[in-house]
Amino acid sequence: MSTATILSKPPTEDKRWKIIETTMRRNDFQPDALIESLHSVQQTFGFLDVPSMRWVAGALKVPLSKVYGVATFYHFFTLKPQGKHVCVVCMGTACYIKGGKQLLDEVQRHYGIAEGQTTKDGELSLLVARCIGACGLAPTAVVDGQVLGKRSATELLAAVDDTLGRKA
Repeated sequence: MSTATILSKPPTEDKRWKIIETTMRRNDFQPDALIESLHSVQQTFGFLDVPSMRWVAGALKVPLSKVYGVATFYHFFTLKPQGKHVCVVCMGTACYIKGGKQLLDEVQRHYGIAEGQTTKDGELSLLVARCIGACGLAPTAVVDGQVLGKRSATELLAAVDDTLGRKA
């Protein structure tokens, strides 16, 4: 069954919602377009909030619980605005065993933020992933999309400081 238009209005009057609507329309508003639609929301607005997830759920006719489940399962989705730069520390089994916890602890200590938080200046968000799929490079972190493997905590802090334009 094809749906020609979305039955409900987007969460706000922001014209960028047309981008997400176009993504869903291109996929004929089918439920299997959920991940692509959520990617479109995140690329457009930087994160997924409850109103956007509710709107996508309604447009694709999937339960909000499924949308939330997908959004929280995959580490590349975030439910709140992120900092200008993002550091994701892998805590998968291989990374954890080879020092992932130490990487996380040092980033938290050095920048004064906990997992899931952003520095007060909005420059750095710290996230944790269940696994980034680079187990052979353990322990790993991803800084602004660049995988940094086999790094000590000191080396990771230097890389993050460099990304932030700070002297180590």
